[in-house]
Amino acid sequence: MLIPFSPFSTLFYPIKMDGILSPFNPGAGTVPPVLSGRDEIREEVRICIERLRIGRHSNGQLLVGLRGVGKTVLLERLLYDTEQQGAITVHLEAPEVKSLPASLARELRVALLRMSGTQMAKDAVIRGLRALAGFVTALKVTYGDIEVGLDYPPEPGLADCGDLELDLCALLVEAGRAARIAQKPLAIFIDEFQGMPQRQLSSLLYAIHRCTQYQLPVILIGAGLPPLLRKIGDAKSYAERMFDVYPIGPLTPSDAREAISAPAAQAGVSIMPAALDAIVEQSGAYPYFLQQWAKLAWKAANQSPITPEHVSRVSDAAVRALDNGFYGFRFERLTQPERNYLRAMAELGEGPHDSRRVAAEIGESAEELEPIRCELITKGMLYTAPLGDAAFTVPRFHEFLKRIMPGPLHANAA
Repeated sequence: MLIPFSPFSTLFYPIKMDGILSPFNPGAGTVPPVLSGRDEIREEVRICIERLRIGRHSNGQLLVGLRGVGKTVLLERLLYDTEQQGAITVHLEAPEVKSLPASLARELRVALLRMSGTQMAKDAVIRGLRALAGFVTALKVTYGDIEVGLDYPPEPGLADCGDLELDLCALLVEAGRAARIAQKPLAIFIDEFQGMPQRQLSSLLYAIHRCTQYQLPVILIGAGLPPLLRKIGDAKSYAERMFDVYPIGPLTPSDAREAISAPAAQAGVSIMPAALDAIVEQSGAYPYFLQQWAKLAWKAANQSPITPEHVSRVSDAAVRALDNGFYGFRFERLTQPERNYLRAMAELGEGPHDSRRVAAEIGESAEELEPIRCELITKGMLYTAPLGDAAFTVPRFHEFLKRIMPGPLHANAA
């Protein structure tokens, strides 16, 4: 089959349906060729940014969902969209190694420098940089990982009391004032938001809340696992009124088909409707899984179109790829008692499940198993669902556990 254009050559040549030209590639945060089914949240964020630009209030935005549903990809696209609107962006990943003050200080310095325009804006930026200097100097003892160049000396009494909540508030307020004068909304993007330590989260929410009260054009847009909602609610009593929440899950069947068929068509390859249906059904329409099935189906086909036979031929390989990578890395981090606990949950189905039912499946009391359950929540393998039941943070993990730990549950006990 001939395609008229290649990014590497102007010559016509027959397409080789191997991995080189495939548009499909599953990965952590890898941007798919077509971002299907996410237009609603993109439009909402666009409206938020424009409202901030004209001095109107906008709530923060939270993307909440399991692993593999495309939260990071969507967050990156929202950041790009926001930059295209002329806003100033700060991009953080909730710190596993770096503290929030260390991550934010460096990013905020760059953001402030980008706000310089008129003389009034420059004056506000200088004050913001002085606040940053006071912030860094005062908190360096508590957060030794803060490393950022200081453009101006600190101003006494400005963001320098040594209390994270008060100093972070003062810093973001000054940044927000500079943004207002520059007429450039300041958008803070945070991925893996549920991983932020509680005290740092509480301080950040307080600072954002104060910016809202002062009618400053500052917005927080975050993505995280389902525990994020409870964690934010525990951090500040008013936090539930600060955000609009968007559950991010599998795509609708029509959006899932478009996510596969559109990039294939752009590459000059068609996919038979029955093959599309098979990919959507077997992948559960989860974006990461869709990419895995489509990648292997592409490689299995020698020429267009991709048929149901190609999809059938690679189904076992797609499952193995998920087991070895997507699921396997998480499984390897678990102790044997933790694996047994999760396997008992899997025996009960997808969940969520009451801890007493899980304990009964294992043959011990819920109280004895509570430390294991808590550690699994800490590791991000489980989250507490409504009514206190626990659920997997990874989609279809119960199916994987039954594959990797087959047979009667007692046969896998330590």
